[in-house]
Amino acid sequence: MVHGTHNAVADDRNAAVLIDVNGELFPRDEAKISVFDSGYLVGDGVWEALRLHDGVLVFLDEHLDRLWQGAATIGMDVGMTREALTARLWRVIEANEMHDNVHIRFMLTRGIKKTPSQDPRLTISGPNLVIIAEHKLANAASRERGVTLFTSTIRRGSPDYLDARLNCHSKLHEVMALVQAIEAGCDEALMLDIHGFVATCNATNFFMVKKGEVWTSTGQYCMNGITRAKVIEVCRENGIPVYEKNFSLFDVYGADEAFVTGTFGALTPIFKVDGRVIGNGTFGPMTRRLLKLYEEKVHAAVMEAKK
Repeated sequence: MVHGTHNAVADDRNAAVLIDVNGELFPRDEAKISVFDSGYLVGDGVWEALRLHDGVLVFLDEHLDRLWQGAATIGMDVGMTREALTARLWRVIEANEMHDNVHIRFMLTRGIKKTPSQDPRLTISGPNLVIIAEHKLANAASRERGVTLFTSTIRRGSPDYLDARLNCHSKLHEVMALVQAIEAGCDEALMLDIHGFVATCNATNFFMVKKGEVWTSTGQYCMNGITRAKVIEVCRENGIPVYEKNFSLFDVYGADEAFVTGTFGALTPIFKVDGRVIGNGTFGPMTRRLLKLYEEKVHAAVMEAKK
């Protein structure tokens, strides 16, 4: 069985979900996109994933901000307003009669090419938008089991050639890092920056805890995680010392606790890195406290949206 930060409770309803492909709803097994799509051909596109909690798309504005920033970075016109995209998201949610514990991924590519090519001038359509909503509840048993990491030789690159904050379709570096981790017998990959400092994981953001302090990377070489930002926020709101700083594996191996953050799994504890047990190798008290504080922030966002 695959184990990692994206383990979900099995839900048979997902076999019958309707998927939006450019505004038209299709059953799961009929949802298709052209082989001439820019995302398929050259990874030319941006995407987001967010959660539906108690009928509310939590932190929607932050996710839309990141999508529009990503599109601007790659010189792509989103092709619709934020309001229109939001309406499309809700159309999929309502068509699938969804209310809670839902994970929604929406993917925007530059469009259809007239021939296989990198050249954006050969795009002959507007952007392609696909929205996939699934019933996905994080598996609590997997969180209690914790995750093991392997430090990949694949580095998070310099922002002058592919900024790690860009949530783009080009994920080959992360896939290669994860393949190394899997082959080493671990669940996921830890990735360093070009200077050898800890940057991020292949699909989540990394934090460590030392003597009551919470450390994460500077943010220069890691994914622009919204959950990461919210955890930093709750630390500051609750008087928990938190630092965005450079630190190395030397620090990680001697940490009291470690955890990763992501939209789907929220906070997931790390029990081992490169075979070294982190702290007591358990779901530590600071990680539990921060998970509770994060869940309270999500609840507050839901209550605010319902006013």
